[in-house]
Amino acid sequence: MSVYIDREEGFKAPDGAAAARECPHCGAYAQLALVAAPRVERVAEQRPTHIGSAFQCAACHEPRFVKFTVRRYGEQRIDLAPNFVEVERPKERFDFQYLSEDAARLFREALQCYSADCHNAFASMCRRTAQSTFVELGEGSRLKWFELIKEIAALCELDDETTQTVEDILLGRDERLPQIGAGQAAVLLETMKDILYQTFVRTAKLTAAMRMRRYFADEHDAKITPLDPRNQRLTGSD
Repeated sequence: MSVYIDREEGFKAPDGAAAARECPHCGAYAQLALVAAPRVERVAEQRPTHIGSAFQCAACHEPRFVKFTVRRYGEQRIDLAPNFVEVERPKERFDFQYLSEDAARLFREALQCYSADCHNAFASMCRRTAQSTFVELGEGSRLKWFELIKEIAALCELDDETTQTVEDILLGRDERLPQIGAGQAAVLLETMKDILYQTFVRTAKLTAAMRMRRYFADEHDAKITPLDPRNQRLTGSD
């Protein structure tokens, strides 16, 4: 798949190059339509490593700015890498309503760090979120988190180094956190989402559903008149 800027044709890309993406403005998964691209003469003169282009969300019509890496400078055209980087990324979402006030505030900031590619800041905020939870639910919850991390590692077949890094970030008591990159941050993100879901969201939803089921069951039983064998008449006998 070739993406390029031609002196005569301008910016050219096959249909799949500007594929659908989740919009950070409206949240829709929509196509991107090109609205502005740099002129080939200026790019050829300045020869930057990356170039920027402006697209538009097909759903909400908000602008979307992306960066392409330049692969090769030619006489007639400039070849670009087909995969672009979005300048404004969609925000990570989570069901915060079931979290405690402190945990919700801290994890919301953690997700903002992740969306901004601030991986180590994200790790620090995850540590603070975990500590807030341990204070609220007691030290016994630290052991529960340890068990959940082990379960996630087994289910997802995580390597020992990544698992240990996640444990050190979330459960460690040392002020110095391990340095992480994009890959380990992605693992940490999904681990945090799953553990917080298990700790707060699943518990709250299951408790609410259980109470509702028992309420209707009790109401149903209250409307049924119990049968008293002493008041039943025998039939078929004198």
